[in-house]
Amino acid sequence: MKKITILIHCKDQSGIIAAVTNFIASKNGNIVYIDQHVDQEQSVFFMRLEGEFDDSSYNNSDFNAEFQKEIALKFDMSWELYTAAYRPKMALFVSKYEHCLYDILGRYKSGELALEIPLIVSNHLDLKPIADSFGIPFYHVPVTKDNKPEAEAKHLSLLSKHNIDFIVLARYMQIIPEELINEYPHKIINIHHSFLPAFVGAKPYHSAYKRGVKIIGATSHYVTVELDAGPIIEQDVTRVSHTHSISDLVSKGRDLEKIVLSTGIKLHLDRKVMVYNNKTVIFS
Repeated sequence: MKKITILIHCKDQSGIIAAVTNFIASKNGNIVYIDQHVDQEQSVFFMRLEGEFDDSSYNNSDFNAEFQKEIALKFDMSWELYTAAYRPKMALFVSKYEHCLYDILGRYKSGELALEIPLIVSNHLDLKPIADSFGIPFYHVPVTKDNKPEAEAKHLSLLSKHNIDFIVLARYMQIIPEELINEYPHKIINIHHSFLPAFVGAKPYHSAYKRGVKIIGATSHYVTVELDAGPIIEQDVTRVSHTHSISDLVSKGRDLEKIVLSTGIKLHLDRKVMVYNNKTVIFS
């Protein structure tokens, strides 16, 4: 059984759903999931569809060509098709914080994440023992103010060599250069505490503690050229009070970061995220 996922967005107009579903039926396909959303302000239609086909009746190249000719051109669609059999290749970028790395690798080894991790890249050597323990190649690429062009070239070379589909910044403490962002548009996922921009700097939880915050949170988002302003994939919060210490805030914050980042990765993997005008449509 061949399983596919189709993502569509175009100008909202009548007949889109009927045309797509009738096309699937004409190819002897079975629709197992379909959802759609219309952005009323922009008049833009979004759809996510999952279909199943018998192995004997489905050819990916033929399907793509015919869908483009018969449906996509008619409605002036932007669309993407993904097959369930393909396991995307994810690169992990890390620095010194280990909590997100351990969480992702644990989920990966347990089979929770249907992907491959060909490499881990870091600007420090601190987390190499973790990569080694999981049997994943570790590449140390130092980044300083003097070698940034060389480091960027090394990153691009490694990503190309390993045919990487998307990147996860598991608390990677460096600004991603524009060339790398342009090479992987909406394919670089970052995690940060939701205090930004109110509590910036190296110790945001300490700053938040001094202000007596009552809620802490975390945000996963796609990386764009504008720092920490990319389309948001997932967010979560937890309440804190005057009884919590700074270490409590840090611990709770790191737990949230792990959960929010892994959820963002899963949503990306499952093709449930569509980006438009720096906003996201997240399908259930």
